Amino acid sequence: MTQSQFYTSKRWEAFSKALKIQRQDENGFVVCDYCHKPILKKWDCIAHHKIELNDQNVNDAEIALNPDNIMLVHFGCHNKIHKRAQNAIHTWTNKRDVYLVYGSPCAGKTTWVQQNASPDDLILDIDKLWEAVCLSDRYNKPDRLKQNVFGLRDCLLDQIVTRKGKWQAAYIIGGYPLRTDRDRLCELAKARPIFIDEAKDVCMKRANEKWKPFVERWFEDFVE
Repeated sequence: MTQSQFYTSKRWEAFSKALKIQRQDENGFVVCDYCHKPILKKWDCIAHHKIELNDQNVNDAEIALNPDNIMLVHFGCHNKIHKRAQNAIHTWTNKRDVYLVYGSPCAGKTTWVQQNASPDDLILDIDKLWEAVCLSDRYNKPDRLKQNVFGLRDCLLDQIVTRKGKWQAAYIIGGYPLRTDRDRLCELAKARPIFIDEAKDVCMKRANEKWKPFVERWFEDFVE
């Protein structure tokens, strides 16, 4: 099993979920092991390996699945830990972090990335690509431009996969309701999945009339 396969595995999902439950305080929150403040949103809690996980040690349970080797931290704190390590090395490597941020339309994926990414990070958001190449609003996506927009998406994705450029981290934003699609993309880009797990009724309230069918469709198609 590779590192990216591990982070999308049922075993890791069950382990990290149980660990987050075990470490809840009396108010039901996990306290960040880095800044020592409560983590208010469940998708903002990330399990960080103190001994860095890689393809060589990922199958060693004493490292990969050892609670003593896991810090539960805010995603922003996780970024601080990794960027501090990057700055100490003073080099650009293929080990740079990539995250697949997925969930229903109107769940808050783009907002969450905006809150956590830095100016030196690469963002692949297909909705933003649509806005960049045509005069339509983000809810209107002309069929005649699909090939162009998807071509831009594929170009940026290739740069993420090959770690082209000097960006610090990359975020791929999309719905991805099917687990097979998420697993394939995580393996291709060596990405770690971040599920913006917002309730359907909240997403529906945020959606305008044009987007409500897309929210319905996503929840119909979603596979954990």
